Amino acid sequence: MTNHHAAHAGHTDHSAHAGHGTQAGGLSVSEGGYTLELDATVLGAGPQTITFRVTGPDGHPVTEFVPEHEKELHFIAVRRDTSGFQHVHPVRDEKGVWTTELPLTPGDWRFFTDIHPAGHTGTLTLGADVAVAGAYDPRPLPEATGIARLGDYAVTLDGSLRAGEASELTLTVSRDGRPVTDLEPYLAAYGHLVALRVGDLGYLHVHPEGAPGDGVTAPGPEISFMAVAPSAGTYRLYLDFQHEGVVRTAEFTVRTAPKTADAAPEHGDHGHHGHHDAHAHAHH
Repeated sequence: MTNHHAAHAGHTDHSAHAGHGTQAGGLSVSEGGYTLELDATVLGAGPQTITFRVTGPDGHPVTEFVPEHEKELHFIAVRRDTSGFQHVHPVRDEKGVWTTELPLTPGDWRFFTDIHPAGHTGTLTLGADVAVAGAYDPRPLPEATGIARLGDYAVTLDGSLRAGEASELTLTVSRDGRPVTDLEPYLAAYGHLVALRVGDLGYLHVHPEGAPGDGVTAPGPEISFMAVAPSAGTYRLYLDFQHEGVVRTAEFTVRTAPKTADAAPEHGDHGHHGHHDAHAHAHH
């Protein structure tokens, strides 16, 4: 995790970190010789058993992965209207076939696998379209807001998402108006954040700041992440956090903020005024 703190330390590190995350993932079913192969891409509504494999450059199912966030594979399902988000961890057999159970509503879905195949240089996010039969009732995009409510929990979002520039997002969890200070570790962090671009569901890699047990990171109420938006636009953020043995998901709609002045010196004086204003607004 030290590299994320280093990214926070200086502008040169910021830009290096930004360069790593400027491409959205999950837009292709195949990348780097690895392909997501679903056994079925037309499904019924209701509880469904999903089976799939990830084939490697040799055409065979991959059976060796480097665990990321404690798991060999993270499976994300979301409807094209950004509703129905689910983050699950399928079970793999010795032949490389993965299985998971998902409740699905009618409509067009996108399934993502976030993986690090052994022998590959890094993580890959593969995505595939799935159609679920039935009467589709698409939901309008929720309004951009800085707070998500889940029963007696509330999660507030601070910080700005910027295109091509690393920025810190802080989510603060409260329950019945009181800060939650005993969040439980989930996937080697106190929260797991997925960000998807509205329009094509481009998948962003978001990195937690710190880790449980590092002697620095508190178990709430704040959870911090470093994020880079690949482009200006609107994004959906999904925070999974665990408290009292239950994993909950807080959802946000976020529009990117203008770039800060120091990230875009080439724009000249006119640009600087706008950027300085944006910089002032971004720091509450």
